[in-house]
Amino acid sequence: MTTSLARTAMLVAVLALPACSIIGGSKEPPQQFAPRANAAPDPSWPQVDAQLTVGPVQIDRPYDSMRIAVRPTPQELQVYKGGVWAQRPSDMLLASLIRTFEDSGRLRAVARAGSGVNGDYRLLLDVRRFEADYAGGALPNATIEVSAKLLRPEAADVLASRTFVVAEPASSTDVPNVVDAFDRALVKLDHDVAGWTLTSLSGRR
Repeated sequence: MTTSLARTAMLVAVLALPACSIIGGSKEPPQQFAPRANAAPDPSWPQVDAQLTVGPVQIDRPYDSMRIAVRPTPQELQVYKGGVWAQRPSDMLLASLIRTFEDSGRLRAVARAGSGVNGDYRLLLDVRRFEADYAGGALPNATIEVSAKLLRPEAADVLASRTFVVAEPASSTDVPNVVDAFDRALVKLDHDVAGWTLTSLSGRR
C-alpha cells in the first residue's frame, strides 16, 4: 500500500470513530449502575386468569451493551465514560417488567419465554431506543421506545400491538443523575406496558 493510500485509509478510520466515541466522566474506572425500577401495581388493573410468557426481547446492537448510550446530537450516538450498566438493557427491561407483573398478582403466572412455563399468551418486545437523548436541550432525557405485541403462542395472529415511548429528564449531565432518569423511565414503561397487557387480555378467556 502506498503512503498516500495508507493515509487515506487512516483518515477513513478516524472519521468513523464518532459513532462509538466516549463522552463525559473522568479517567477513573467506570462506575457500575443497576436501576431498581420498582413499579407499583395499579389498583385499576384487571385480574386475568391466564399464564403469560414475556420475550424474547429484540434490541438493536448499539443499545444492548453494558455501555450507557447517549445521543448528544440527532445524528450522533456515543457512550458515557463514567459509568456502565450492571446488566444489558434487554435483560434489565425483561427482569423489571416480569417483576411488575409478579408483584401485581393479576396473572395466574408469568415467566420468561423459554423457561419451560406454558403460556396462554406471549408478549414480544422490540426495543427501538434506550438512550440519553439531548434532543437539542442542555440536559438529556432518558428515552426508551418499545414496540409490544401480544399473541397466542400457537397462532401467528397478533391480538394487540402498541408502541410505548417514555422520556424522563435528568437533573444534570452527571452519569448518576442520568441513571436516576433511566430508573424513572423504566418504572413508567413497566407500568404502562403491564397495564396495557392486562387490559388487552381482560375478557379474552
